[in-house]
Amino acid sequence: MEDTEQRWSVEQVLALAPDAASQKAGTRLAAPGPWTGTGTSGPSGDGGGAVVWGLCAGSGSKPYRTAVDLAGPAFNCSCPSRKFPCKHALALLLLWARGEVPTATDEGTPPQWVAQWHAKRTAAAREKTARGASAAADPAAARKRAERRAQRVAAGATELEARLADQLRSGLAMGREEQRGWEGVAARMVDAQAPGLAARVRDLAAIPASGGDWPSRLLEEYAMLHLLARGCLNLDSLPGPLADTVRSRLGFTTASAELLAGPTLRDSWLVLAQQDSVEGTMTTRRIWLLGARSRRAALLLSFGAAGRAPEVTLPVGRSLEAELAYHPGGLPLRAALGTRYGPPTAGQTPPGVPVQEALTGYGVALGADPWLDEWPVVLAGVVPIPDQCGWQLADAEGDSALPVDPRRLGRPGLWRLAAVSGGRPVTVFGTVGHRGFTPLTTWSAARPVAL
Repeated sequence: MEDTEQRWSVEQVLALAPDAASQKAGTRLAAPGPWTGTGTSGPSGDGGGAVVWGLCAGSGSKPYRTAVDLAGPAFNCSCPSRKFPCKHALALLLLWARGEVPTATDEGTPPQWVAQWHAKRTAAAREKTARGASAAADPAAARKRAERRAQRVAAGATELEARLADQLRSGLAMGREEQRGWEGVAARMVDAQAPGLAARVRDLAAIPASGGDWPSRLLEEYAMLHLLARGCLNLDSLPGPLADTVRSRLGFTTASAELLAGPTLRDSWLVLAQQDSVEGTMTTRRIWLLGARSRRAALLLSFGAAGRAPEVTLPVGRSLEAELAYHPGGLPLRAALGTRYGPPTAGQTPPGVPVQEALTGYGVALGADPWLDEWPVVLAGVVPIPDQCGWQLADAEGDSALPVDPRRLGRPGLWRLAAVSGGRPVTVFGTVGHRGFTPLTTWSAARPVAL
């Protein structure tokens, strides 16, 4: 019989939704009425986890076939929606979370359509791994490609240096007139295969219109871009870890298959938060993890194009026994997800640190990576306090406080955090940067609450 304590909470299921509309539609559909043939199987033994399935009546004559592999989690539905998970998958998971789906013992083996989908998914995962190993099998060709790209990136950095010098000679006041010019420079950085430079250059165009003391912020960004360009042009003379950091900031990445072929770290990884951001037609998903034994943080990045959500989805608040391989850098943080050892299990409230210790850790991180935009931290025993200047998270003793990033002040999650706290100290996970703290998750009775 399935252990009901391992079922996800309703909050964890809703955290998987691609948007608020899907949350609402899935919640509305999570009633026994439209569902038939629901069931749950145990782990398959071939790398997959338990599978939940069911048939949901729709507007047509045939019900929608919906299945979820809990180990991924991965979703399959015959409905025409391009959202992952769709409202039917969310509704099915909500029913399962509330104990309204029969267990494996009650229902027996999954129907044929579920078994076929699960077998196809497992085979596709194995084929993807094999393709990655094959692509890394020709080191000479890979070295030539890397050399050609390094030459293009260096040419882009040289052009950027000249443009920054021109801007400083003409004066910062010209920044308002140069927005379109920076967009052109960003496009040329993309052509030079330096997406990291392109992203930072693109951000320059918005600073003069941001108000306040924009000249100071623009000068700061000029300085950081100059530092990155000089690092690019002097990579061979930099210490190994710093050179790796510069490469990562320029946009150089290592294929997951190559990373996972090297040293990995196995741990029980607690899923701290999951964030989606959209730029054009591309969706970027950021999943933050914390190792229970190593106490190391990790960031998983995945991408979805043309309206499709990224494939990697992990329920916030669950723990996953798995291997990770970190990308090289002076401060390894981004990682690739390798072998998983079973489906996600119930997680606990993570251990945290006081505000002052968090700030000290952020300072050390900046020393290793001057271009660091955010650093993950779990704050323990803090109280959210709104005031005339915004919000801050203060230690319960009142000795130290960390301001909330002013760009996040309009989010309803801050009031949700205050409601969970009720004036009492709470544990909060988020990221700290030079503008302040961005809260992402808090815990209430050991259950995560997305912010």
